[in-house]
Amino acid sequence: MDRFIAVERALRTATPDALLRSLEEGLITQYGAADVTLLMADYATTILQPVTALPYTKEPVPVHGSAPGRAFNWQSPHVESADGNDPVTVHLPVSVRGDRIGVLSLRLPVWREGSGTAQELTQIAEVLGHEIIVGERDTDLYLQARRADRLTLAAEMQWQLLPGRSCTRPEYDIGAQLEPAYAIYGDNFDWSTSTHDLTLTVTNGMGEGIDAALLTNLAVNALRNARRAGLSLADQAYLADQALYGQHRGTQHLAALLLRFDLATGATEIVDAGSPKMWLVRRGKVKQIELNAQLPLGMFEDTVYTTEHFRTEPGDRLVFVSDGVYDVTSPSGERYSERALARALTSTRLLPASQVPRAVLQELAGHRGVIDADDDAMVVCLDWRGRPSG
Repeated sequence: MDRFIAVERALRTATPDALLRSLEEGLITQYGAADVTLLMADYATTILQPVTALPYTKEPVPVHGSAPGRAFNWQSPHVESADGNDPVTVHLPVSVRGDRIGVLSLRLPVWREGSGTAQELTQIAEVLGHEIIVGERDTDLYLQARRADRLTLAAEMQWQLLPGRSCTRPEYDIGAQLEPAYAIYGDNFDWSTSTHDLTLTVTNGMGEGIDAALLTNLAVNALRNARRAGLSLADQAYLADQALYGQHRGTQHLAALLLRFDLATGATEIVDAGSPKMWLVRRGKVKQIELNAQLPLGMFEDTVYTTEHFRTEPGDRLVFVSDGVYDVTSPSGERYSERALARALTSTRLLPASQVPRAVLQELAGHRGVIDADDDAMVVCLDWRGRPSG
């Protein structure tokens, strides 16, 4: 049996909690590997934590400044140099359709870039990513490895609601991040794609803790329910508005930005229900897109929402930020301004979409200093390529 098929079959037939054990046995037998380790990125994407049973006995690895971190950040194999005929340590990115999960590290007798063995091992890391996503339905092993600290209950609810932190298709790349990762409140993002379009929503709920998480859960699921029923973007907003108003009678509401992109043309429908803000980076120039702000979802009964139109062009970068970014103040009381955000978007223009949110939030943390965040900060980045004609 072909060795790649043998390892792939072992992964697909393993129980969810035994994926790494089956993979290790296959890589040792078929490829002569040693020291096989799976590292999972934590929710804040600051560390890569080895997957083991609790309590953890291995130290995490920083995402920035480490060899595994290079494979994770740039989504390509990274090989640590070896002397002479010594075995080499290889770090392979583990991801699913652009959603960065972690890194597979192993020692090999030899590594030749572009060889059949290198291609097979890179594909095995991709298969592992798919099996982890499926396995997370039946085991907590990988979810536990994603956290460097205990999540608040509200944060647990919010992270389970998200589609992922990044996504890649031929037409676009998406990267997104929430902070503080372990105690988030009401900010959220969601996306879904079909053959013809991409729907993206970013929301900013009021309140804190469980109340904020429950409000966001109701809103996001109402939007998904309407989207899956094939309703228009305006009707999706209307249905979510009615769901929130029916539950809270206007005492709680949620700001949202709904967008639907035509994959073939870039024609974009937008419903701005109060927030967050939308920025455009086009041909190196950064500007905020002024939209027709309508009432937040759930504020009043029978609110009617209308769509406005925008044309997204190939090469465009769209960035969406919540008010938790603008409202951050420095220790001296200086507010993080739109000008500062524009500078951050300019300085990160060469980074891939998956890395932009983390880079912007790190700059924001530097502005805030040692002061603890008192609100969510959300950044979503969309790089648009569009569908090639023909």
